[in-house]
Amino acid sequence: MDFQKFLQGKAFDAYEYFGAHLTEEGAVFRVYAPNAANVEVQGDFSGWKLLPMKQKQNPGVFELEIAGAEAGMYYKYAITGADGQVVYHCDPYGMLMELRPGFASRIVDRTWKFTDEKWMQKRDVGKNYNNPMNIYELHAGSWKQKEDGSWYDYEELAEELIPYLKKMGFNYIEFLPLSEHPADCSWGYQNTGFFAPTSRYGTPQQLKRLVEMCHEQGIGVITDFVPVHFAMDDYGLKDFDGTPLYEFPHPDTAYSEWGTMNFMHSRGEVRSFLQSAANYWLTEFHFDGIRMDAISRAIYWNGDPARGVNERAVEFLRNMNAGLHKLHPSAILMAEDSTDFPKVTAPTEYDGLGFDYKWDMGFMNDTLRFFQTAPVYRPYDYHKLSFSMMYFYSDLFLLPFSHDEVVHGKATIIQKMFGDYEIKFPQAKAFYAYVYMHPGKKLNFMGNEFAQFREWDETREQDWDLLKYPLHDAFQRFYAKLSHLYLEEPALYDGEYNSDCFGWLEVDAADYVTYAWERKASGQTIVTVMNLSDQFWKDFRVALPEQYELTELLNTDWEEFGGNTKPEDQNWSVENKPYKKKEQALCLDLPPFTARIFKVKSVKHSAQKKTPKK
Repeated sequence: MDFQKFLQGKAFDAYEYFGAHLTEEGAVFRVYAPNAANVEVQGDFSGWKLLPMKQKQNPGVFELEIAGAEAGMYYKYAITGADGQVVYHCDPYGMLMELRPGFASRIVDRTWKFTDEKWMQKRDVGKNYNNPMNIYELHAGSWKQKEDGSWYDYEELAEELIPYLKKMGFNYIEFLPLSEHPADCSWGYQNTGFFAPTSRYGTPQQLKRLVEMCHEQGIGVITDFVPVHFAMDDYGLKDFDGTPLYEFPHPDTAYSEWGTMNFMHSRGEVRSFLQSAANYWLTEFHFDGIRMDAISRAIYWNGDPARGVNERAVEFLRNMNAGLHKLHPSAILMAEDSTDFPKVTAPTEYDGLGFDYKWDMGFMNDTLRFFQTAPVYRPYDYHKLSFSMMYFYSDLFLLPFSHDEVVHGKATIIQKMFGDYEIKFPQAKAFYAYVYMHPGKKLNFMGNEFAQFREWDETREQDWDLLKYPLHDAFQRFYAKLSHLYLEEPALYDGEYNSDCFGWLEVDAADYVTYAWERKASGQTIVTVMNLSDQFWKDFRVALPEQYELTELLNTDWEEFGGNTKPEDQNWSVENKPYKKKEQALCLDLPPFTARIFKVKSVKHSAQKKTPKK
């Protein structure tokens, strides 16, 4: 690491210098504490006696090489501030920590030989813009648990999880933060160990094996990363050297709404720390991407547009993303951002923030609110669903239905659907059909795929026993069918950020609360017709732009998915006569809360009229 680049906020490899690193004789320890009066280290290697560290080569860096220190040993720093107060800290660059409530760091042997070369070589440098991304978001500790309620370790989790992902048609997983954190209830979003995979589920080596196992089965792995704030526990980064080294010095900007400390992104040391952490997860564990949390809190002061843009934090995001793209051309960077700040996914060379995708929070909110609305009022909110396509091409959007939508009294996705128990299921099927037929990458939180009614609780596994009930079992089978359809049909993902690949066929039927649209790509066309009213529409007609020969791929009302329509009951036809100034029409029955998906088998193009000779 170049120390001057570290101070300037340009380092991406600070973890190679700071922290504990094995040597031939033992281990060398380095920690940055420029305002400390004194720094000591203690651990298993010293019988927990304090050993003084010295500033040697670089100012503010305390260093000590200890013979006999070995991988797996625990250690802490004792840092004396200018006021004489001694506080014990974990290592900011430590790569493993003991299980909470302990906070000692551990020496790690980073030796590892990856076996996923083929995956890494073929990973798409195009960021999957024209490939399907069906992401399963999960919390590692509460997806499934052992019979005694304990956690699976990383490898055990992979063995259980991968077959399920394959069955359900997910080709990516996104973990809630795996970096070390003191409180289970923070879900990993309040970190103390930014370089340390949480020991709740095992070792760094076991996490690397999990990623390898996923890659072997064609599944990408994304991790959540928190570049905006950190836990305020006194053994972490807060007042690290007796002064606010990582956070703002003023209370009005230092504390976040979550009871955490805000990073001061204008400091070079903080920038180097965070971007080195992001690089570490991509490099050391072969993660395929990073989802960055709470980006709105970096763009605006404390996330409030009224307080103005935090220019230095925006500059940090641009520089970090540009550096990560250079180091990892095929890695995917995602922003969780609820603002309308421009150019979030534009390249940094065009004054963009440089993210590859942005979570479409507006789509998520509008869609859920629509499905919560009683059918009698839906005609008045008709364009709440079509509005998403008015701005869709302004950024590169991902459609998220994440953990945040199924906690804190918000109700789960199935609960949000209007009405009583049984009427919620057809609406939820239509809801997901709309999501998967809409342009944009997909993300869904665990439990939603089998219509879990209980809000997510990080202490309990998902309610897998629901699958013994017919409606939940049928819903899961429907979801798997829909997911595989998305993966298998290029028209549903190829060119989805090209406006030429999408077109409304019916978006002016508010009285019927019915929509129709087509997706085109790779020489294929998919047509979707959706009725979100509580009425049965007989022989509903949709104008088709050309003479299509169709086949039905999926009907959310089929009996196999808990509906009332038998597959042999087609209840649709193509009328080869003009309708609404188009060449033909699709005439079909639409039960309440139903989506029907068709594929164009062939197109009979009209003969072009010849220009008469003069």
